[in-house]
Amino acid sequence: QVQLVESGGGLVQAGGSLRLSCAASGGTFGRYTMGWFRQAPGKEREFVARINRYSGNTYYSESVKGRFTISRDYAKSTVYLQMNSLNPEDTAGYYCAAREGAGTTSVSEYDYWGQGTQVTVSS
Repeated sequence: QVQLVESGGGLVQAGGSLRLSCAASGGTFGRYTMGWFRQAPGKEREFVARINRYSGNTYYSESVKGRFTISRDYAKSTVYLQMNSLNPEDTAGYYCAAREGAGTTSVSEYDYWGQGTQVTVSS
């Protein structure tokens, strides 16, 4: 079992930046593909970014490509999401997820989830 704890959310003005962190415990971090997802009120949870378990290859949704960067620190068992040039459409709860398999953008294929951290971008 993997436990995931997100942190770093908050309130930021449009154009600002935030860095989210997700600390993993209870498993072998390097075996997991890690992903970030978000969910706005009244909307379905959607894929944001992922980083593959062995290659470290990254993949982003079109809406965040060029603004967000996902990375992982194996020594700290932590995955990060650096978010720049934020806009009000980025307002959502952000969730970290892990799966013991190849990279995917599908919500249903991730096995472990954190509780989420709220990001609010004011205009």
